[in-house]
Amino acid sequence: MTPMAMHQDETPLAGRHTNCAGHGNPGLNGPEHQTEGLTAAQAFARLAALGPNALPQSRSRPIAAVFLHQFRSPLIYILLVATVISVVMGDIQDATFIGAVLLLNGIIGTVQEHTADKAATALRNLEQPVATVIRDGEQRQIDAGELVPGDLVLLEAGGRVPADLVLIEAIDLQCDESLLTGESLPVRKACPSRATGGPPSGAADESPCLAFAGTVVMRGRGRGIVEATGAATQMGRIASELARRTVLKPPLVVRLELFSRLIGLAVGVAVALLALIGWWRDMAWRELFMMSVGLAVSAIPEGLPVAISVALAIGMRRMARAGVIVRKMPAVESLGSCTMIATDKTGTLTMNELVVTEIRLPDGMVLSCDVGHDLDKCAIRVDGETAEASNPRVAALLRAAALPNEAKLIRDGDRWAGSGDSVDVALLAAAYKGGAVADELRQRFPLIGRVPYEPDLRYAASFHEHEAGVRVFVKGAPETLIGMCDQVNAQGEPGPMRREPLLQQARTMAAQGLRVLAFAEGMIDAEPDASYGHRHLVKLTFLGLAGMKDPVRPEVPDAIRKCYLAGIDVAMVTGDDPVTAAAIGAQAGMRFAPDQVLTGDQIRQAGASGPQGSPERLDALTRHGRIYARVTPDQKLAIILSLARSGHFVAVTGDGINDAPALKHAHVGVAMGRKGTEVAKESADIVITDDNFASIVAGIHEGRVAYANIRKVVYMLVSTGAAEVVLFLLAIPLGLPMPLLPAQLLWLNVITNGIQDVALAAERAEGNELSSPPRKPDEPIFDRVMIRRVCYAMLFMGLGGFLAFYAWLQAGYPVDAARNLLLLFFVLAENVQTANSRSEHRSVFRLGFFANPLLVTSVMVALGVHVGAMYLPGLSDTLRIAPVTGVAWLGLLGLASTLLVAMELDKWLERKRRAATPMPGDTGSAPPLRCEPGRTGTAAGKRLER
Repeated sequence: MTPMAMHQDETPLAGRHTNCAGHGNPGLNGPEHQTEGLTAAQAFARLAALGPNALPQSRSRPIAAVFLHQFRSPLIYILLVATVISVVMGDIQDATFIGAVLLLNGIIGTVQEHTADKAATALRNLEQPVATVIRDGEQRQIDAGELVPGDLVLLEAGGRVPADLVLIEAIDLQCDESLLTGESLPVRKACPSRATGGPPSGAADESPCLAFAGTVVMRGRGRGIVEATGAATQMGRIASELARRTVLKPPLVVRLELFSRLIGLAVGVAVALLALIGWWRDMAWRELFMMSVGLAVSAIPEGLPVAISVALAIGMRRMARAGVIVRKMPAVESLGSCTMIATDKTGTLTMNELVVTEIRLPDGMVLSCDVGHDLDKCAIRVDGETAEASNPRVAALLRAAALPNEAKLIRDGDRWAGSGDSVDVALLAAAYKGGAVADELRQRFPLIGRVPYEPDLRYAASFHEHEAGVRVFVKGAPETLIGMCDQVNAQGEPGPMRREPLLQQARTMAAQGLRVLAFAEGMIDAEPDASYGHRHLVKLTFLGLAGMKDPVRPEVPDAIRKCYLAGIDVAMVTGDDPVTAAAIGAQAGMRFAPDQVLTGDQIRQAGASGPQGSPERLDALTRHGRIYARVTPDQKLAIILSLARSGHFVAVTGDGINDAPALKHAHVGVAMGRKGTEVAKESADIVITDDNFASIVAGIHEGRVAYANIRKVVYMLVSTGAAEVVLFLLAIPLGLPMPLLPAQLLWLNVITNGIQDVALAAERAEGNELSSPPRKPDEPIFDRVMIRRVCYAMLFMGLGGFLAFYAWLQAGYPVDAARNLLLLFFVLAENVQTANSRSEHRSVFRLGFFANPLLVTSVMVALGVHVGAMYLPGLSDTLRIAPVTGVAWLGLLGLASTLLVAMELDKWLERKRRAATPMPGDTGSAPPLRCEPGRTGTAAGKRLER
């Protein structure tokens, strides 16, 4: 139900102007500006001094520079070296493969960086091309870029506000500020004298007398004096934030950069040590060079970028099925790594539509109203039973809700859509659920007069023919209507009026985050001239109260519960008032204490802009806070950056232009696909197609699967490469011949890593992704568990291979024969290691042999290719390999299987340790976890209490 207007003043935009009436620009309030505007000479001088009314445009880099920038990475440097070495060794196939990977990576990065500029472009497209102004006492249209502070601008319905204005006249003026606030309801505007009795002394975000550049005039007309243009406007400040370089990198990028430096250093040290040992043992220079470069190429995981791309691409496809569209590939893993979700309220946690949820009769009886889009399946209930048939007082209240009402309900299949004022639409829907159909009522009670809603009146009324007189129906603010009434509808009969209990009922409902309206009716005599108005609204009968709200999506509480079980904290950042935000947070299942509800004023005072503020004070505040209300765009960004400084990986949601800076600068920005602005979508890494918080949780699950698969690939590649390095570090110092020739090393690299790493990237979810806490933000890919298991692989493959090679030589095997057996052993062992890499914790025997058919196929193909090479003339001669006996096959299989036994034993011991130390995300029969107030560091390290 899309609101077109509104009944009551909504939350004004959280702006950064000093106050209304042009106080931010001295000299703009003179009487000449109020009537005749500026002169052409004044406007020309100010335009020359201040510049045009246009958003700043950053200088774009040449496409070639953007492309070259993609190669600034330690891993890329290693791969470039590997490419050169492969060419020197004559391995054109390997060089071509690595070169293709680098080229693809550069193209993808260039495209992503280029599309990021679209956010600023989309923002500039919202600028008003033409403005209507008063200059030299005459009305004229000018290019909006020529507006200057002090210009007198005319506004009318359908146009965009061309600059930030202080209103001096507002006639039924309403502006759609959703692109700045994310709140869909239009905001009613008023000039300073009507709004506050004069220029306000408080902050501008508490006054309705400001109109902001880029917002749309939905209704009415007005005049305003330009207070700010170009970069000084609200939109200009947001554009400046979007032009800044992002300071937070995606978690995967951070971890891969650290991993790349570690691998580069380790490979460099290992190869240099081997070269030094070889030189000391008087190896031939050519042999020494070929060994070093061959081992370097073998040890460098050049297949890692492709495998990571495959893992992320698979994650993107799986996320798309869950309604999560990934715009930037690293964001797949970023969502899975987040430790904090900073979500907005409207449309993400809530349904973004007003719905009547509660009705209270004068005697205190409380009735509930079903929530749903199929109104025919909804009803009004008391104690679970349908109420309207047995309670005429409810029917009377619903009549008063449906008749002074200008909205319409339209059936669309099994759903209903509304047009008109959002409050009126909600009341019509509630009346329908209670059996009061507006069209039928209008036939029974013909309309003869109406008092439309006005903010100053705070009520709306309608007058209808009824029997021998006129029936009056009124709806409006409780305190207003209670003053109009002298009796209540008690059990269908007039009863005494007790005002204070009724006002207390309204206050109780408002404290629950409800928007409260009251209803009354009365009978008056017919008048010949039908001039019905305010004077007739006396001695009415009070019918009751209705509370409405934007209800929490039904899926949200369970989704937030899953976040907590997964070790992810949730914070709400909204422009709404603290009472409403806290009420919605509680209904959504968020965990917070009353003192964890903070306001924008507290953020401002604690931040660097406050009188006693500092980043440290702000960080202390955000470590404690969980609901942030009345927050401005710059404060939202400050909150996100503060949470990141405290050690969180932050995912932030948003839909408006005001959210764009936070979406861009967070670790991962999540924009809403349905009601989100194009600027928000272009600034974000991820777009949720259904605007549903539950979809974010599904994305977290897929992100964790993708990261787990990346770790599996890293573990497999590093462990096998490290084993080959250990083999040489043991053999060369002892004076043995090279265990494997450079060509054999490259061959081993191709057939054991060429397909298996990609197959590992396609592993399915293991099922426990959302029952464990996220990785610690400072935890590298190469963590304690991986280091231990790499050591096992080095021991069983590297040391085991060396001992076997030494034994074969001692037994009198020719060097080529020993190398042939050793190469086959490594082929078998590395394929066994691929199977070990399928899960960090679960036994390979519990994963299902055919659960990953691509992996099974890749292993079989690798073995088949190697066996075929033994029999293929030419290739067997190049690799110096030959068929082996069945006994040798059995012996090598037995030796390789020791690696499987060792890893299975380590996994079993690890599971025992994990079972003895419950993690924050563990499930069971224990009561729900709650976060201890005041101890809100990283989600992985925070203390939780039962």
